[in-house]
Amino acid sequence: MIRHIVFFSASKPEDVQTIQDGLMMLRDIPHSQHFEVGRNLQSDGIAGAQVDLVVYAEFADEAALAAYKADPIYTACIARVRPLRELRIAADFKATVDN
Repeated sequence: MIRHIVFFSASKPEDVQTIQDGLMMLRDIPHSQHFEVGRNLQSDGIAGAQVDLVVYAEFADEAALAAYKADPIYTACIARVRPLRELRIAADFKATVDN
């Protein structure tokens, strides 16, 4: 299983909801086994306030992740979200234990 985690911050605080709505487009891509978008609770007093939103998804394998990224919905989401975001950090890793 591949776990896909992406952190986003908005250029302007008033754009957080618009970014979240745009990221929710990704749930319609059929290649993930699990998908969610959540607002950062910003409970980490050190650096947590730099991240507004988190995308978390799980994929059966690297081919499913590649198919997800190749979907036209993914491209449309990027076009909608990129102009409004300041930060985007993505990480993909192979899960060793299923929880």
